Amino acid sequence: MIQIGSRARKLPAPPSVVWESLVEPHRRGARPWLNLLSDEVEPRVLEAEKPNRVVWSSLWPSRPNDQVHFELTAVGGETSLKFTLLTPDEAPDQSKTGHLRRRLNHLLFADLRFSYGQ
Repeated sequence: MIQIGSRARKLPAPPSVVWESLVEPHRRGARPWLNLLSDEVEPRVLEAEKPNRVVWSSLWPSRPNDQVHFELTAVGGETSLKFTLLTPDEAPDQSKTGHLRRRLNHLLFADLRFSYGQ
């Protein structure tokens, strides 16, 4: 697998809450956060080990074999969330790579963060 991108940041919720958000982004009672663009599809959960790890299928039909791996670590009452975007295929060009990284950054560290009230 080739690493396309990776980033870690803190989210203002405990790992069990973040894990549930990643495993069931549309669960009842949760604020909506997984707002996909027209060229994106709902990811499937390929693996999940509560509360430390989640693996998603690709969000992009043009890159169906990509995977997003999440590592969750407790930091006080918050969570350090790290995503790593991996592919068994060829790495995309710089423009596409930048777009994929930006979208994951926005979904996780803006939209998901805001769903927790920050």
